Amino acid sequence: MRILLIEDDPTVRNFITKGLTEAGHLVEHADNGKDGLSLATTEKFDAIVLDRMLPGGVDGLHILSTLRQQNNLPPVLLLSALSDVDEKVAGLKAGADDYVAKPFSFNELQARIEALVRRNRNEAQPQTRLSVGDLEIDLLSRNVKRADTRIDLQPREFRLLEFLMRHAGQVVTRTMLLEGVWDYHFDPQTNVIDVHVSRLRQKIDKPFGRPLVHTVRNAGYMLQE
Repeated sequence: MRILLIEDDPTVRNFITKGLTEAGHLVEHADNGKDGLSLATTEKFDAIVLDRMLPGGVDGLHILSTLRQQNNLPPVLLLSALSDVDEKVAGLKAGADDYVAKPFSFNELQARIEALVRRNRNEAQPQTRLSVGDLEIDLLSRNVKRADTRIDLQPREFRLLEFLMRHAGQVVTRTMLLEGVWDYHFDPQTNVIDVHVSRLRQKIDKPFGRPLVHTVRNAGYMLQE
């Protein structure tokens, strides 16, 4: 990743630069708000690590608001010695994607940066196909296939399968399904989910001999090979 670090404290700046470079990332840095804003608006970065308080009359919040007004999209992680809730809220409202208070753990900082970049890339390139084993769904055409055999699903069955596939390998509880597929809350003990899962199994599992939808006793369901 190419990361812009805007930080005036040389000790902190060198510490972060050294760690990110050793992790294999390219780091450009600026020690004041004016130069940092210039770099951020004229060059392309995967992420920006931005100090809240900077010298030179251009602070972190000004840089944030300027970037967002220009629809500049790289995720921004705000660093600050100001750790109270109001300061965090101000930073997030100004456009920060995450906020880390000083002093901080480098491992946590690196993990947060990488998570922001992954999320940003996923949002920029939304998935249009999902697959688990020989089961595939096309989210645009709404086509479902298993072993190259087309399967016709009702709209609710499609949403149920999509939810299970987006959480493949994870236990999905009945409450999660009620909220994610039916969009409302009611007694998770109702059998409406079991009925729909049974219908789904009849279509995507039974004709193929090898089940993908598994019941996890006293928990919910899991889709996996």
